[in-house]
Amino acid sequence: MARILAFDYGQKRVGVAATDPLQIIASAVGTIETRGIYDFIKTYLAREQVETFVVGWPYNDGFKENPVVPHITKFIAQLQKLYPQIPVVKVDESFTSRMAMEAMIQGGMKKKDRQKKENLDKISATIILQSYMETRG
Repeated sequence: MARILAFDYGQKRVGVAATDPLQIIASAVGTIETRGIYDFIKTYLAREQVETFVVGWPYNDGFKENPVVPHITKFIAQLQKLYPQIPVVKVDESFTSRMAMEAMIQGGMKKKDRQKKENLDKISATIILQSYMETRG
């Protein structure tokens, strides 16, 4: 079975998470600088089979689109152009940052480490992926 790769896309960094090959567990892969995300994906796909890309889709209160949406739209379009054989699924990422912060606190992460945005990004990507896995059944 192939993995599912998830992204919490930001203009500076992209949080990345992936499933295990059996698609049972979602785990943080890391945080990649946005300018290097396509190189990362290319390298990742050279060593792992991926069947689906999952991308966090942000909304503001009242479900108005967030200002980062045009950047995410371009990211999705580029994924579809580079890897047309891999479907891209958008998953609502509402509250994932808050949930990620809560997970870091409950997990006992030190305050200094919780303040590192890259930790928040990769945990948010994991939550996005977990949410997708739960909705699939």
